[in-house]
Amino acid sequence: MTRTDPLDVPRPDAQLHFGVFFQGVNHWTIWSAPDSGSQIDPASFRRVAQTAERGLFDAFFLGEGLRLREVDGKIHELDVAGRPDAITQLAALAAVTRRIGLVSTSNTTFNEPADLARRLSGLDLLSEGRAGWNVVTTDNAWTGANFRRGGYLDHADRYRRAEEFLTVARALWDGWEDGTVAHSAGARTWSTPDAVHQVRHRGAQFDVDLAPTLPRSAQGHPVIFQAGDSGQGRDFAARNADVIFSAHGTDFDDALAFAEDIRTRLRAAGRPDDDLRILPGTEIIIGATEEEAQEKKRWIRLQQVTPATALGIAGLLWGMDLSDRDADGPLPQEDPVVSDNDGSFGARRVADPREVVAEWRAKAEAHGWSLRETVIALGPQRGHVGTPSALADKFAHFVRHGAVDGFNVTPYLIPDGLDDIVDLLVPELQERGLYRTDYTGTTLRDHLGLRAPLTHRSAPDHRQAG
Repeated sequence: MTRTDPLDVPRPDAQLHFGVFFQGVNHWTIWSAPDSGSQIDPASFRRVAQTAERGLFDAFFLGEGLRLREVDGKIHELDVAGRPDAITQLAALAAVTRRIGLVSTSNTTFNEPADLARRLSGLDLLSEGRAGWNVVTTDNAWTGANFRRGGYLDHADRYRRAEEFLTVARALWDGWEDGTVAHSAGARTWSTPDAVHQVRHRGAQFDVDLAPTLPRSAQGHPVIFQAGDSGQGRDFAARNADVIFSAHGTDFDDALAFAEDIRTRLRAAGRPDDDLRILPGTEIIIGATEEEAQEKKRWIRLQQVTPATALGIAGLLWGMDLSDRDADGPLPQEDPVVSDNDGSFGARRVADPREVVAEWRAKAEAHGWSLRETVIALGPQRGHVGTPSALADKFAHFVRHGAVDGFNVTPYLIPDGLDDIVDLLVPELQERGLYRTDYTGTTLRDHLGLRAPLTHRSAPDHRQAG
């Protein structure tokens, strides 16, 4: 699938898009380095958002954490944890930024559309059209235990609920006609007669009958993001989303296969195959030389996967407490414990660890790896490493051959983890004509080059003005 002909560039004028994901609960954000800042101090959020805006990023994303991860009834203390309510935090950031988009991850299982649609609409108005909604679903009773009605859904039902949720939300956002509010003190009434429409919906999940309380923003609707990677999740995105996140952003062939699959699903859904922006999550590590970049990567991985973290990850795989072992020693000699009820929530164990343990042992023996080195080498390969020039050339290949539209960057350090990208990589991208030199619009929809919301289109090629 790799394209090798330098003249075979299907999107020669394509430009790269960047978002930044302030992760919250995870062990990949380094907390122990001297220049690591608070994960919950408002100044940290403000610094990251303003740095991203200085770098002309499209959007700032916040995750959602409705319950901390647990293992054997105890809080998983190896995580960095700090996720304020996303809409509250983003509303604060709207006041200290001017152009960058503000995207809330909000769950369709544990919210109701009349309430969430109004809060998202409020963010969209306060930010003058910069809001986005990362639509996530949950089917587990563990998180649902925090909610009075419970939260368990059959796996197949989570997207059915999400789709109905989104249908109701869009109806609420479209409940006010454009030009509803009087713009003259001499007008006879404050709004045009019959311009605010009652929304009535009765479905399998929701029964709604109300008049929306807010007008539309400058971009019409909040931009819809989605991150499901199953076939069902990809189909949901193809029918509904403006942007899809993915884990397919490191290997070019893998990224291109994902992108072509999404484009096929878009056509099947009756949408143009360029109607959805593809932004894989990634980490970007920059050095002045390739050797420096690789050494920096090694330091970062050792900070992310501390001895305690390595033992915690291996303990989940083996199904036993390994906290008293030597992380820099060999892998455990015991066979893993296979159990249907592993006592972990949010911290995932594989269904049958024996095959994975066998692979770890074979590769550790072949390379002479310690347990910690094995966890690092065989764990998620999180992104791109190199000099600014080499990374710019690499990203040009990705975006102009249609493998991605950009990346959602996960900084390994808060709050200064974007500085190298903004100060060193962005100028290289701009020099190649691969990245904007200024914001040319005012809304998140403008930044992403998106068409009008799906419910506003009079023709397949109609685009939002501005």
